[in-house]
Amino acid sequence: MKPRVFVTRLIPEKGLEMVRQFAETEVWEEELPPSHSVILEKVQDLDGLLPLLTDPIDAEIMEAASRLKVISNYAVGYDNIDISAATKRGILVCNTPGVLTETTADLAWSLLMAGARQIAQADVFARS
Repeated sequence: MKPRVFVTRLIPEKGLEMVRQFAETEVWEEELPPSHSVILEKVQDLDGLLPLLTDPIDAEIMEAASRLKVISNYAVGYDNIDISAATKRGILVCNTPGVLTETTADLAWSLLMAGARQIAQADVFARS
């Protein structure tokens, strides 16, 4: 039997395909994120949880998830996860470090050049 994983939001299909190769996967498909009480209900028989940074995963959620082995945050950070509670329960916590490094650097340089060369002002001037 495959492990069970709950994904708290729609993520790109390629990512879901990767999870589905190894786990029975349930995805929250609503427009608004699942509430704390919904996550509490869903985790009761899960082996894995794939939340976003905006989903607080606290000790109460981990206590409700007796089978939970891994929380893999779909984000660079992990401030939304109670790391000490996960450590006490032997739950592995993962994230996606470095995924935005290059994009952040590109944006920083773009903003620097736009400011230095007054790109926004030149655009307004050219259009008027």
